[in-house]
Amino acid sequence: MRWLNESLNRKFAAGTAAGLLVSSLVFLVLFLSLYRGQLEHERGTAAKQVTRLLQTSLENAMLKRDLSGLQDIVDRLGREDGIRGVMIANPRGDIRLATDPSRYGTPMAADAPSADNNTSARFIDDADGHPILRSVNPVRNKPVCEECHGPVATNPINGILYVDFDADPIRAQARATTLLLMGAGALIVLINLAGGWWFIRRFVIQPIGQLSTVSTRLSAGDLGARASVPGDDELSRLGGSFNRMAESLAHKIGELEEHKQFLQGLVDAIPEGIRVIDQDFRVVVANANYREQLGFGDGRVPPEHCYAATHAREAPCPESMITCPLREVTRTGSALRVVHRHTRSDAVQLDVELYAAPMRVVRDGVEQLFVVEAMRDLGQEIRFSHEQKLSDLGRLAAGVAHEIHNPLAAVSMAVHAADRAIGADPPELDEARDYLATVEQEMEKCIEVTERLLKLSVPAQGHEELISADGIITDTLKLLQWETQSGGVEVALEIEEAPLRVLGSDSDLRRAVLNLAQNALHAMPAGGTLTVRCRRCAGAVEIEVEDTGIGIDPANRMQIFEPFFSRRADGVHGTGLGLPIVKSIVESQGGTVSFDSEPGRGSRFRLSFPDADIDVEPLA
Repeated sequence: MRWLNESLNRKFAAGTAAGLLVSSLVFLVLFLSLYRGQLEHERGTAAKQVTRLLQTSLENAMLKRDLSGLQDIVDRLGREDGIRGVMIANPRGDIRLATDPSRYGTPMAADAPSADNNTSARFIDDADGHPILRSVNPVRNKPVCEECHGPVATNPINGILYVDFDADPIRAQARATTLLLMGAGALIVLINLAGGWWFIRRFVIQPIGQLSTVSTRLSAGDLGARASVPGDDELSRLGGSFNRMAESLAHKIGELEEHKQFLQGLVDAIPEGIRVIDQDFRVVVANANYREQLGFGDGRVPPEHCYAATHAREAPCPESMITCPLREVTRTGSALRVVHRHTRSDAVQLDVELYAAPMRVVRDGVEQLFVVEAMRDLGQEIRFSHEQKLSDLGRLAAGVAHEIHNPLAAVSMAVHAADRAIGADPPELDEARDYLATVEQEMEKCIEVTERLLKLSVPAQGHEELISADGIITDTLKLLQWETQSGGVEVALEIEEAPLRVLGSDSDLRRAVLNLAQNALHAMPAGGTLTVRCRRCAGAVEIEVEDTGIGIDPANRMQIFEPFFSRRADGVHGTGLGLPIVKSIVESQGGTVSFDSEPGRGSRFRLSFPDADIDVEPLA
């Protein structure tokens, strides 16, 4: 059965053969039935003609009461070729004359004439089991016979004539005809089968086979496979449609592959390690930074499950030991931020800040939940932070060095001049005193610079102190004087003359102003204007730091105060700690931070502190 089911050609051949065979058998049975009936009819007709001659002879013999002549006629007729016996029975069916004397007196009731007293013929087996065609012929009563047999109305027949014909020649002829018909039917079956097989193979099997081969190649990834079905029939049009479908499929698959590569490239470009986890803890998507973090940057494939990849475990992490982002996000349906310690492939421990968020995707009509994890290497962030701090300190030190260099150069020249004045003959003491006064002035400038630097680095006091906001702004911007000049940035100060004082930490406020000013310089890599304002407004002292830089992208407004979030315009990877530190300092001193920004036109940050002069009594 499997052999038959594997081939459409075999199915067609078997079905055609079975159909033709059944048709031939039905045709043969009908033909034999009709042919046998026709033979019986023809034999019956012949028997009827013979019987009429015999009846005439019998009637003549019966009228003459010549029974011996009648017996002689019966005997001679029984010796004819093809006749096996002749019998004459009375109306009751008892045999009166027969070619076989042993049958005298034998009843023949079962072979009585039909109700209409017509001649009939049928095939039967004789007493010896030999097939015969028996013709039953009534001998009708006539007026001339009424003297002996009574009235015709009451005695319609005088007797019954039975003629038994040999059925072997008839059956032999039937068999020969049957064999001829069977041979002809078999030949017709073979011709139809061969023609149908050729037709279906040429016009159906081969085109379908091509389509099947091409579809197999397509499913195996051969997108260039095409079917060649010549002609203009239905299968040819189907082949054309199949090729167009294959073209469309190849195009769509190409687009999907390009889209997939684009998405993978996009994910790989994200600086943090990214992975997507399904509900079975399998990592279905990961980027290059994720593999690099885990020590698989050499092309090796990380383990499939998240717990094996980041915790070197063979089963999901126990909830009592670690916060599982997948379980928590699935349970709460909201994002999660945690700190984990991961184990790299080389067994080195890695501290990461992990941000996990839910992602719902519909697949096969069913919504599925995935968890997207972004992993930030805290050790790397610390290195970046340290490098950035060193860089900022370096730039600040360069500015301080520049501020100190000029006074020290002037001191050096004044000292040499004073030395020459004292060594003159006579000594020029007044000139020497002028030079020493210059030295004193320049040294005071150096002391002012170092004091400003020292004030910036002084640890915060444990208690609040009354500090002058306008003085802090002036001192801090002087530390950045060299940096602003080298960067092509013009500084504008707008400070009210009245004392502007707040309660807080002097060094902390200096760091807050310094961070805002440095952020403004970073936002203007091609130069611009830095405007710093300090004024009293509605019972508060406000400090504004405004730049004409690139501004803040609206998509990033909610994140600028988050730790480690950095988007510097000068192309340097920042620490992302400046604004969080500013926010922490201002809020610790009872103030608030706000900002407004327009992309391409700059940003303005506003620090607002309670005005200390409202609550503090003037000193006597």
